[in-house]
Amino acid sequence: MRRIPLSHRSHVIGFQPLETGVAEHESALERDFVTLASFMDASAVVTAQPVTIRFEHEGRKRRYTPDFRVDWSDGRCEIVEIKYRADLRSGWSRFRPAFAAARSWARSNGAYFRIATERGVRGPQLDTAKRLLPLRNAPIDTALAERALAHARDNAVSFADLIGLLPASREAGLAVVWRLIARGALVVDLAAPITAQTRVAAR
Repeated sequence: MRRIPLSHRSHVIGFQPLETGVAEHESALERDFVTLASFMDASAVVTAQPVTIRFEHEGRKRRYTPDFRVDWSDGRCEIVEIKYRADLRSGWSRFRPAFAAARSWARSNGAYFRIATERGVRGPQLDTAKRLLPLRNAPIDTALAERALAHARDNAVSFADLIGLLPASREAGLAVVWRLIARGALVVDLAAPITAQTRVAAR
């Protein structure tokens, strides 16, 4: 287990339940990364502190433990370090040898190493993930869901138009469409906020 350093950044030690297991996190940014990964791919397996990489730098033996390994459902494997941009800039000369060792280790093990900062983690996708993840396993009106999927397959439809096409109250229509998006049955551009004009398609 890593020692948690003292800093001005928020440290939130906890465990986040996923459909594929439980992922440990040690900061708010790590928690947000796990939330985003689990939303983008419900079948992704997120493993905290997956490996300790040993290497030499300037004649000294060193070791480095990345934050996460993510095994995506499409077969990709990523080794991910989570860092705030300010911390990354201030400590780059210290971090660089470890990151180089991690890239080399990842290439040798069929994976890809990357650094994730708040710029890539926090944004519209994370906001959507926090809103929709609780709905992923929520009960759904199956008959109304089939109607929504049929309309989305047959027409280029906006979010607002799809709600209006359903033979139900606005509240019932919204509940079904949000749940279908949460489950991935309806597809929208998750890189942008979801609005009335957002285009919706069936997977």
